[in-house]
Amino acid sequence: MKRTLKAFIRKEFAQALRDPRMKLILFVMPMIQMAVFGLALSSEIKNIKLAAVYSPGDAAAAALTRRFTSSGWFVPAAAVAVPDPAGLIVSGKADAVLVFPAEGLARAAARGRGGVQLLVDATSVTRARSVEAYARSIFASHAASDAGLEPASPPFGFDVRIIYNPEMESPVFMVPGVMGMIVCLVTIILTSMSLTREREIGTFETIVSAPLGNHEILLGKTIPYVVLGLANAALVITAGFLLFGVPVKGQLWQLFFAALAFVVTTVGIGTMISTISRNQQQAMMGGFIFLFPAVLMSGIMYPVENMPVLLKPAVYLNPLYYFTSLLRNIMLKGGDHSAFLSNMSALVLMAAVSGAAAYKRFRQTLN
Repeated sequence: MKRTLKAFIRKEFAQALRDPRMKLILFVMPMIQMAVFGLALSSEIKNIKLAAVYSPGDAAAAALTRRFTSSGWFVPAAAVAVPDPAGLIVSGKADAVLVFPAEGLARAAARGRGGVQLLVDATSVTRARSVEAYARSIFASHAASDAGLEPASPPFGFDVRIIYNPEMESPVFMVPGVMGMIVCLVTIILTSMSLTREREIGTFETIVSAPLGNHEILLGKTIPYVVLGLANAALVITAGFLLFGVPVKGQLWQLFFAALAFVVTTVGIGTMISTISRNQQQAMMGGFIFLFPAVLMSGIMYPVENMPVLLKPAVYLNPLYYFTSLLRNIMLKGGDHSAFLSNMSALVLMAAVSGAAAYKRFRQTLN
């Protein structure tokens, strides 16, 4: 490597790490984001506000309501003197309402009219389906144990075995996706602002006049951010393991090459954004314009299988989708070779395309 290029790379490292605020963004903010997202983002439905409407003295209805609130899924809503189930849902005081027979649950059951109605707020379809599933499970358990009814015996046995996340903890699934999101955020934003910062402070002309080729200038501007991105990836993976107990069942070399391909891709995208933007504000806005669709269509929070067919091509052009799939496969499943090769092939191709496009655009900018 030429001495001038080495000096250029050292200068870029020094410029990126000289500002204490930049060190905060690189090394402290990812830890804070990991802690906040890992604790806040959860796919499990809990704390469902449940109200019950029944006659005073109805012991059977009260017992069934207590079974709901003691299940861990439901919490009691505020007591209401006037039975108004629909009003409770509309006002938001309850997410679900149990409506018992006015004559009493036990008396109605004795007469063959022991129906209980459950009103569910379905503004969130996923939440409503979970509430319905929880309620059916509690009703079946109550009928079998408290009401003395025998559940129907199925003609075959049914056993469930939970693998890769036996405790069914949400952070185990969410944290690998959050890792990819944090690395993507840091690399794209920092890289996209690097070149525009040179223009704003007037040092871009000095770089152009240096005895370096176009590709050497590009390498000098991008290699430091690739290294910092890899360091950031190692930091968030370690934080996920130590803070949330996310296992790392696969090989570390698989994680390294997956992170390398992803960071090269995002640095290439950030470089293209920096060549288009005229100032740091435009560069930051361009980074966020890319990030928001990338996060939403990556499978971090929502399954991409549920997306319309017309949007699937955009999903398959999203590098964060492949990196998230790689992290979850390597860390949780041990790194299946076929899944690793398919996702890595897509990432390597994207890294090559984004690098070539960034070089072409960067050369046009210099000329």
